[in-house]
Amino acid sequence: MKKMLFKTNINCNGCIKSVTPYLNELDMIESWQVDIENPNKILKVESENDDQHEVIEAVTKAGFKIEPIEEGSGINMR
Repeated sequence: MKKMLFKTNINCNGCIKSVTPYLNELDMIESWQVDIENPNKILKVESENDDQHEVIEAVTKAGFKIEPIEEGSGINMR
């Protein structure tokens, strides 16, 4: 299982509801969650592979901004 982290602008439960069908249609995703309490609105994805492109495309299609978080980026994960 691969874990991917993204900084987003998904900032409320309504936003999560909007992005849900886009992420749920990706067969590669085992699970996902957005920490809307985190100032960086961290999207955590557990997947069969680490193809960030599909996740980025799905979130962008839903109308949100998203960027991958690389290890050691200094972005607050709490």
